[in-house]
Amino acid sequence: MPARPPNNRLQRTERRATIPVRHGPPPAGKSDLSSVARIHSFEPIEDRNAEILILGSMPGRASLMAGQYYAHARNAFWRIIAELLRFDATAPYGIRLRALKSARIALWDVLHSCTREGSLDSRIERDSQTANDFRTFFRTHRRISRVFFNGAKAEDCYKRYVLREIDGSSVSYARLPSTSPANASMSFAEKLGAWRVILKPPMRGTVQPRRSTRR
Repeated sequence: MPARPPNNRLQRTERRATIPVRHGPPPAGKSDLSSVARIHSFEPIEDRNAEILILGSMPGRASLMAGQYYAHARNAFWRIIAELLRFDATAPYGIRLRALKSARIALWDVLHSCTREGSLDSRIERDSQTANDFRTFFRTHRRISRVFFNGAKAEDCYKRYVLREIDGSSVSYARLPSTSPANASMSFAEKLGAWRVILKPPMRGTVQPRRSTRR
């Protein structure tokens, strides 16, 4: 799918049916990785000092099997982040996570669970999607002021299931090119160039309209 340019604001253009939000951790045990299965995302990588949140849609098959974010060898996420934060992209997973936290970057996925055949976002069954509990997350991570979506699917799911369910009025949003190998229309250099925005100071005037305060 051709990548679209970053979108600095989310617009709620229509009201859509809300999918129930999942509260609490996924069931114990490994995800079922059969060809068509209900799969669950990981716990967020975060600490209370996080100021930036990067959101994917749902971990792919390779990530679920490894129990690690962006584990597919051809996914450019860790290469990009390593270049931006200046660490070794081949470093052990724990070191990479510490580098994110040191940069005050949190990492998560929009969906808590869904049914999907294979790894492609396009194969996620729409009626099976449940969102993570962002209401609690933002309540306990009040320093986060910028959210970046790793690709269009993450942004779409957030707009559809999360945006009008959370409280707050000072978060800016931008969609970045997907780091997935499925986004083959962009070179690594082009993706890296677009992702450099996460290192820039937040722009003034990007405050979003006040969101619902429903509890």
